[in-house]
Amino acid sequence: MIRDVTLGQGFEDVFAQYGAILSRVANSYEANEAMQQELLQEIAIAVWQGLSRFKGDSSVKTYILKIAHNRAVTHVANQVKRLDTHQYDHDDLGSDGFASTTHSPEEMSSQHQSLERLLRAVRALPLQSRQVLTLSLEGLSYDEIADVCGLTKNHVGVILKRAKQSIMQEQPHA
Repeated sequence: MIRDVTLGQGFEDVFAQYGAILSRVANSYEANEAMQQELLQEIAIAVWQGLSRFKGDSSVKTYILKIAHNRAVTHVANQVKRLDTHQYDHDDLGSDGFASTTHSPEEMSSQHQSLERLLRAVRALPLQSRQVLTLSLEGLSYDEIADVCGLTKNHVGVILKRAKQSIMQEQPHA
């Protein structure tokens, strides 16, 4: 894996490789489709600006996810400020951004509804739990999650366990 972005892995390459992950990060923080796109653009700009500061201390994936989550936290904080003066429709979920591999309309509808329930449950988690769970779902190790979130490895484990328990309590058993 190329660790130094300046050795041939520019923004276009990084975004081509990790764009789907960044899209899922935006989706996990923002329910409204238009706001998801706005957040994804903010993340893309932050990644583009941050790549020049990449020193290779971690993987490119970990580095850009740290940027993405920091940008998403700022975005959420700004949205909370706006919520004080504007009504926000939490039921406006928009498209999920995930490719479907099923062909039956019934299967697609069921899969979409399950994903919407899961995303609502994830979005309902406290911010730190949402961050840890989202990074875990993206396949990061406890060490990488700790690096991105500024936590200890043990604290990541505790937060992840509690987040999963909370999600399981919210999800209806099929």
